[in-house]
Order: sequence, then structure tokens, then C-alpha cells
Amino acid sequence: MTNPFLTPWTTAFDLPPFADISDADFKPAFEAGLVEGRAAIKAIAENTDAPTFENTIEAMENCEALLSKVLGVFYGIAGADSNEIREELQRDFGPILADYSSEITANTALFERIETLWNTREDLGLNDEQMRVLMLTRRSFVRSGAQLSHDDKDRMAKIKSRLSTLGTEFSQNLLGDESDWFMALEDADLVGLPDFVIDAMKSAGAAKKLDGPCLTTSRSLFVPFLQFSPRRDLREAVFHAWKSRGARGKDNDNRGHAAEILKLREERAKLLGYESFATYKLETQMAKTPDAVRKLLMEVWTPAKAAAEKDGAILEQMLHADGYTGPLEPWDWRYYSEKRRKIEHDLDEAELKPYLQLDRMIEAAFACATRLFGLAFEPLDATLYHEDVRGWNVTRDGEHIAVFMGDYFARASKRSGAWCTAMRSQKKLGGDTKPIVLNVCNFAKASGGKPNLLSYDDARTLFHEFGHALHQMLSDVTYESISGTSVARDFVELPSQLYEHWLEVPEVLQEFATHADTGEAMPADMLKRLLDAQTYDQGYTTVGYVASALTDLNFHDGDAPADPMQSQAETLDQLGMPKATTMFHEAPHFQHVFAGDGYSCGYYSYMWSEVMDADAFDAFKETGPFDAKTANLLKTHILSAGGSADPEQLYTAFRGRMPGPEAMLKGRGLA
Repeated sequence: MTNPFLTPWTTAFDLPPFADISDADFKPAFEAGLVEGRAAIKAIAENTDAPTFENTIEAMENCEALLSKVLGVFYGIAGADSNEIREELQRDFGPILADYSSEITANTALFERIETLWNTREDLGLNDEQMRVLMLTRRSFVRSGAQLSHDDKDRMAKIKSRLSTLGTEFSQNLLGDESDWFMALEDADLVGLPDFVIDAMKSAGAAKKLDGPCLTTSRSLFVPFLQFSPRRDLREAVFHAWKSRGARGKDNDNRGHAAEILKLREERAKLLGYESFATYKLETQMAKTPDAVRKLLMEVWTPAKAAAEKDGAILEQMLHADGYTGPLEPWDWRYYSEKRRKIEHDLDEAELKPYLQLDRMIEAAFACATRLFGLAFEPLDATLYHEDVRGWNVTRDGEHIAVFMGDYFARASKRSGAWCTAMRSQKKLGGDTKPIVLNVCNFAKASGGKPNLLSYDDARTLFHEFGHALHQMLSDVTYESISGTSVARDFVELPSQLYEHWLEVPEVLQEFATHADTGEAMPADMLKRLLDAQTYDQGYTTVGYVASALTDLNFHDGDAPADPMQSQAETLDQLGMPKATTMFHEAPHFQHVFAGDGYSCGYYSYMWSEVMDADAFDAFKETGPFDAKTANLLKTHILSAGGSADPEQLYTAFRGRMPGPEAMLKGRGLA
């Protein structure tokens, strides 16, 4: 049979023909893509004509069409619906791609053409977008080792190849660890749990082929269990299972991987002349330096720690009132915090959750995009890569803009967390290519056809990832290399975190927060109590995040630690981490940092972007949450611009100035 990747697609919107694609198609198509790419790069490098932007930079932009086609689909599926064949392909593809990339950046003739263009850039008549692409292309080559000696280039290639292997193994080890652990529960273990938690655990049990409910380390299960279960022994057991992921001393143990990754990153940075990996990585970000990152995080840490300690003392009194002696423990915090929230804000998640149906929250995210940016969403009648995945044709004024897919439910084949990816990115070079964008989440799936219910945090996650999707779908640039989310890591979270704010707009919840059984809108007093409680427990939440971000920074700022767990412990000790709080991510399961290079020394990015998103939403508070003029400024200067200009320039064009942290601290209740 013909390999689907090697023939033109005749599907609507050039959607991948998922029903025709088998796992056996990926490798031969991948290999064909490499042959095509290598031939194209060779032709560019050996072109006897004088280098021009068109015959060098634009030619490079267009030289990997088949490879991009294959990898966009493969990696989109592999993270969301893994199997043994796809895991093996990931292990094979990673180092091959790293070697391929090293071949290109080590190509002396190719770099000489780029350098010639850079040195004569003022005479080339380039527009701003082309100048940006030229700068980024040259910078990428230099930071990949194009100016190194032959021996150092060889060593750099080996480092990149090994890092690719380690990152893939880290992610797969964690997925294996998470899939292996579960706790079957008896009826006596379910006392005190709301029906929606029990129902989700029954669905998890069915997925494990058990006769009854079970508990896993999926966030959509263990968090509500910690919130509601009065069984302190079971809360402790699931907490330790979650905390020990990737560090259980078995084949899936990630501690050695983390140590080797940090050492290789340090060597990579020093080959390029940098003091540390942190100085190398942050040079191209908005933060620029480790000191700037540390300054922001410590400005937030001090009030967050004080708030957490104050809250912890109250929760410990509640623990003692229940007859327990000793200190409040991490597996106690969520349980007593949920009790306290009900007392102080009259909010009960079991009462709240039926108003947050998944389908209605998807409608809410779409409706906000319609009012802000004129987008319309029509369900697609197409076979996608998994039965749970849904698709929509996204249009504006009747014109096709993008395909959006949502893959919302947790399953054993899906890595943990939530993310946005593009199976195909927007570009205009070589034809008007529209994006295919995918949101992946890990929400608990209800059993028996019951409505799928979200926590308020889940709903925020849905809006967050849809903000990333808008960044991809509204992209309007010529060159794929600067399309969509191809921006500085500490700027890329701005659109996603900003979009979360529309979930807090009262009129949005008034319309879309409807009860799963009665269809009635959320009562006005409940809505007010929900919005009034937005800063509740922010000390705990902020401490968990900042501790993780500072641990990540300390991993990379200076000599690489031989033992990342010891380095992590030293960071927490220096901070005086409140005992009953916990990091968001510990080293053996810190996928942001170790499963790839994207967020390495970059976990701080969420807070750096939050400084901007809080200030950006203030612009809408000043004009109205759906003000057309402000929305158009956001679309023009942020969402459509991709990486076409420096992030500070883009933000200043939208807001008129750069912000300070005041709005962010106020938004977290820490001002």
C-alpha cells in the first residue's frame, strides 16, 4: 500500500488522513524526509550563485516540507496516545534528528552564506520580518556551535544526540512509572468522597480492567482524593506515590538521567564560552540573566511563604481538632484547606463541580474567542487519531483560519500534564498554509455516559491551553520559523495565562456554568463566592511553584550538581520551605526541565509571563472585557505576530509600556 505521507492529502483542510496512517508508515516517511532535507541543504550550501535572502534563508525555510509533515503528526500523536511501537520510534528518531540538526549547523559552506548575508544585511532591502528571520537563523547557528573548531563541533553533536536520547527516556520512564502504579479501593475506602470522585475512579478502574474503582497518580484523581478523603492513611499513600514518580529505584528511575542531562548541558554551554547553562539559556529570553530571574522569584517568595505559614498554622489547628497529634503534613494540606474554604467562603467543590461541565467550558472558551476575535467553530466530521479527540473548523467571516482539535481525557497512553502543539504551523511562504492545532489535557472521564465535570482549576487549564491555541491559530506571518508560539519561552505563556482571565468574567460563568442535571445557571451568590475566593490558598500554590522554579534555576546556574536530589534539598533548605507544602515538580518527574530542552532553566517563565498577563488584562478592565479596540491590539501585536519582533517590542506596541510585578502580586492576593 502507498505510504500516506508520500502522496498528496485530499482530505478537508489537508487534515492528516489518520484512518489511513499506520505506525509502520512513520519510519519510511521519516527516512524519506531526511533524504529530501539533506539534498535541499546540500543544494543551498553548494549553490554557486551569490547568497541572497531568497536562495539561502527562504530556501532553508522550505527545505523540510516532508519531514515537517511526518514529525508534526508523529509527535502530536506520540505524546497523547503512546504505544510500544511509537515509544521505540521516539527513541530512534530523537538522536537521528539531533545528528541531522548538527550536520546542518556544522555545515561551513552554509554558515558562510548566512554570515555573508548578516554582514551585508543593511544593503539587502529586507523588511522587518525578514530581518528578524535572518537574525534568528544566524543566532541559532552560532548558539549551536557553527563557529566552533572541528573537534568541538563533533563533541557538540555527540552532546546533543545524547541529550535527545536522555530526554526521550526521561519522559517514557515517567509515563511507565505513572502507568504502573494504582491502588484498588474497597467500599470502605470511599467514605466521604463525592460521587464525581467515585465515578472518575470507577472509570479509571475499568481502564485498568478492575472490577471496582482505583486511584492513580493522574492529577484529576489524586488531587480530589486528597481534598475529600478523611482516610489519612490513604492520603499519605497516594501522596508518596505521586511524589516518588521517577524515583522508585526500578528500571524507570530518572535520577541518573537528570544528573547526566545537567552535566551535558553544562558542557554544551561551556563549549560555547558561557559560564553556565543558565547564562547560555537566558541570554535569548526576556529575562536575559539568572540574577533577573532570581530577583523576580524572590520578590514573590517572601510574601508567599508568609501567607503559606499563616495558612498552615490554621490548618494544623484543624488537624489537631480532629484528634491527630504532630505537625500538619503535605498529605493533609488539601483536605483541611478544602474544609476551611467551605467554612470561610461557603464553597464546596462537590456542590460547585456540576456547574463546570467540560462541554460547556469548551463552549465558553469558544464564545470568548468569538466575541474577542470574530472566530467561529464548526464541528468536524472526520476520523481523528483517537475516539476521544474532537475537531473543529475555525473560521472568521466565513474564511477558514485553522483546524482545532481537543483531546481532553486522561488515559494510560497519555503523558501527564496539559499542552498545546501544532501538527502544522501557519505560514505564507510557498502558499497560504493554515495551522492544525491540538490541545491535550488529562481530565477525568466520567463513566456510563454521565456528564464530564471539571474542577475550577481544570477549567482554568482548559482556558490556558486554548490561549496557546489562539496564539497558533491567529498567527499571521510569512515564515514558519517565527509562526505561532515560536517566541521567547518567558513570553510564550502570556497569551495562555491572559486567556485564563476570561473564565473569571462574571457574564461568562453566568452563561456557561450550568448545572449538569437541572441545566440551571450557577446561582448568583455561588458565583460571587467563587470569584471572591480566587486568591484563596495562594500562599500554598505560589510556594509550590516558586520552589520548583528556583530549584530549576539552581540546577543550571553554576556547576552542574552531581546529585540533583541533593541540590533540590539544598534549595528548599535555603528557602526555608514550609514543611507541609510541596513543590509542584521534583527532579525525577520534572518533565518541563528534563524531558526536553524547551523549559530547561525556564520554569520561571510562567511567572515572568504572569507579570505581563496581569497587566494586560488590566487593559481590558479599563475598557471592558470584550472591548473590540483592545482585543484588536492584542490580536495584532501579540497573537498574530508570532516571533516576528522582540517580545518587549510586541508587548509595548500592545500596552504602551512594560509592566512591573504589582498587578501580578495583587492578582495572587500577595500585594
